Amino acid sequence: MIEARARLVSRAGEIAQADWDALAGSNPFSAHAFLTSVEDSGSADERAGWRPLHIVVDGRDGLPAGILPGYLKSHSQGEYVFDHGWADAWARAGQRYYPKLQHATPFTPATAPKLLAVDADVRRILVAASETVVRDNGFSGAHATFLTEADAAELAAAGWLPRADVQFHWFNQGYSGFDGFLGALSSKKRKALRKEREAALAAVDEVLWLTGSDLTEAAWDAFFLFYQDTGSRKWGRPYLSRAFFSLIGERMADRIVLVMAKKGGRFVAGALNFLGPDCLYGRQWGCIEDIPFLHFELCYHQAIDIACQRGLARVEAGAQGAHKVARGYQPVVTRSAHFIADLRFRAAVEDFLARERPAVEREAEILAEGLPFRADTAG
Repeated sequence: MIEARARLVSRAGEIAQADWDALAGSNPFSAHAFLTSVEDSGSADERAGWRPLHIVVDGRDGLPAGILPGYLKSHSQGEYVFDHGWADAWARAGQRYYPKLQHATPFTPATAPKLLAVDADVRRILVAASETVVRDNGFSGAHATFLTEADAAELAAAGWLPRADVQFHWFNQGYSGFDGFLGALSSKKRKALRKEREAALAAVDEVLWLTGSDLTEAAWDAFFLFYQDTGSRKWGRPYLSRAFFSLIGERMADRIVLVMAKKGGRFVAGALNFLGPDCLYGRQWGCIEDIPFLHFELCYHQAIDIACQRGLARVEAGAQGAHKVARGYQPVVTRSAHFIADLRFRAAVEDFLARERPAVEREAEILAEGLPFRADTAG
C-alpha cells in the first residue's frame, strides 16, 4: 500500500504540464492544455459556476502520482448528463443540492480518463479523497461523467452509482474513403446521403480543413460568431469565451481540425474537431447562413472523410442527435458514476437509476434498427 495523502489545487496550471500529461494519456480532453485553456480563458471558473478543485496525490518523489480533475459546481449546466430532476427533488425535501463536486471535462460530452493514475492504490486514494471532500464540506455528492470502462469499474467497486446514456459514434471498418463507407450502405440510404452531400457542397464555394498554423485568429473570429449563434439558439449564451479558442489554437493546434465552409469569399459555417490517436472528436458547430444539409456535411460527412484519410478508428459526434443514425453513426452507451452522501437520497437515486438503465439500453437497441448499412455489412 502506497503511503500518500491527497491535496487540492485550485487550477490545473498549478501542476506542471509534463507532470500532468505523464498521467493523463493521449486523450485531448484530459490533457493539461485543454483544461488550462478552459480555466485560463474564464470559461470554467468560480464566476461561471465551475470552480476548479482538482485532487492530487503526490508520490514519494514529490511528483504527482495521481490526479482527479474536479470542479465545484453551483448549477448543472454544461455537463450533458442531466441531474436537474435530482436537484429539484432534493430541494423539495428541504435540502441543498448545490454545491456539488463534478469530475468532468467542462462543456465536453466526450469519454476521457478521469482517474489519472496507473497505480491501483493511488486510484483508490483519489476516489476516497473525492468522497472525503464531499463529506467534510457538506456537499450533496460527487459526479464523474463520460467515463472510460476502467474508471467506471473503479468507481462502481467503490460503491458509486452507475448511470448510462446514449451517444452516436461512427466506426471505421477499414474504409478507403467516404465512397468506401457509402458502399457498405443499402442502395436507398447510399443515394440519399450522396444527394445530401451534393446539395450541401454545391451551396458553398469550398470546404477547408484548418489545423496547425492554419488556425489563425481570423479563423477563430469567424468560428466564434458561428458558435455564438448556436449557443444563443440552444441555451441562451455560449459557455466558452472567445479567449478559449485562441488558447487552444496556441496550445493544441496540431490536435485540432477546424472544418470551415466558404461562400462568397467569407466563412459561413464551421465545425470544431479534436484529434486523439485513434479518434476524431466532434465538438462545436455553428453558421451565419442557413444552408440546407450543411450541418450534416461539416459535422458528420467531413468527419468521416477526415477519419478515413488519417486512418482513425472512430468518430465521436458528441451528445444527443438521433439524426446521426441515418448517417452511419451507431448508438453507443456511455457511462457516469455518482456518489450521493445522504443515504436516504442515495436510495432514491439508486432506485431511479435501476429503472433508467434498462430503458437506456433498450433505446440504444431501437435506435440501432435505423442504421443504414446493408444486411451483409458489419457497419
